[in-house]
Amino acid sequence: MNDMLEGMLETALYAEDLDTAEAFYEGILGLAKISRSGDRHVFFRCGAGVLLIFNPKETIKPPAPGSLQVPPHGTTGSGHACFRVSRENLDAMASRLKSEGVAIESEVTWPQGGRSIYFRDPAGNSLECAEARIWGIE
Repeated sequence: MNDMLEGMLETALYAEDLDTAEAFYEGILGLAKISRSGDRHVFFRCGAGVLLIFNPKETIKPPAPGSLQVPPHGTTGSGHACFRVSRENLDAMASRLKSEGVAIESEVTWPQGGRSIYFRDPAGNSLECAEARIWGIE
């Protein structure tokens, strides 16, 4: 086991329409926006970590001279992220999503315990809300 890695600090997803992504993650999921940089990215606080939403058409460009030297990156196609949700809040989250017109694609009760719900963001990314015990975490 690697005792130097403390956990995930940030997770990145990609969406070409940042206005729609911002409205979804802030308005529907209720995440607090940290910052937005034009049409390049929008960042959100998510528990102890950060969710980064990047426009893949912008992040593949090399950094401008004098800017932060973050290397070009990105992906194509839909990604996946899972939000940790307590057992007590999982049904409430499903109800909130449904009331906002977000379809629940699947509800899974895992053999080792815990449940998950799956849905999509407007960019087509697969999102999951799950109890941590699906991974044996209490």
